[in-house]
Amino acid sequence: MDSIFWTVILSLFEGFATTLKLFALTLIFALPLGLVICFGSMSKIGFNLRLGGVRRRICPISALIKTFVWIIRGTPLMLQLIVIYYGPGLMFEWDLLPRFTAVLLAFVINYACYFSEIYRGGIESIPRGQYEAGQVLGMTKSQIFFRVVLMQVVKRIVPPMSNEIITLVKDTSLSRIIAVYEIIFMAQSFIKSAGLIWPLFSTAIFYLVFCGLLTILFGAIERKLSYYKV
Repeated sequence: MDSIFWTVILSLFEGFATTLKLFALTLIFALPLGLVICFGSMSKIGFNLRLGGVRRRICPISALIKTFVWIIRGTPLMLQLIVIYYGPGLMFEWDLLPRFTAVLLAFVINYACYFSEIYRGGIESIPRGQYEAGQVLGMTKSQIFFRVVLMQVVKRIVPPMSNEIITLVKDTSLSRIIAVYEIIFMAQSFIKSAGLIWPLFSTAIFYLVFCGLLTILFGAIERKLSYYKV
């Protein structure tokens, strides 16, 4: 009995390591990529076009990125995992990506698009008068953004960002769809092999503790930034 118990525990820790690795790497790559996508979607680069006597501003970069974000946000993450893993081989006869690489790529793209919308909402929520005040003081656009706007944006995006990051913790379980050995995959394997159900229930402890710690962390960050309230 003891040998089975420790075998299960070691397997769960192995799955936990994979889950934690996927979570951490997704944040490392998706947070900055989301900011790049945000700036792209807000890009004003384009040209003027007269249609039906009405002059319109066409911004192809912004339109292209917004369409991409719409597609990613409008389709399930599970579908994106399957397409990224199997798609290149079926459509172009390329070698399949390593399973973990395919999962990481899907997660980074998906969460970067969601983060980009949170960034955009935070930036656009800052009153225009603050930009104008900075210009009156002779500040450059970069100085206005980093010295006046940035911390206010951070304060406003912490709540929605914390929700997405906590959702990411639970979404890591979707990686099992292409047989990445995360914690639920490892726990479920003992149902068939040993007839044990408790390893599956024990994964709930991992998620509750992990999400609880993140909730405490983001709560502390919100309190730390509370002096930015107007």
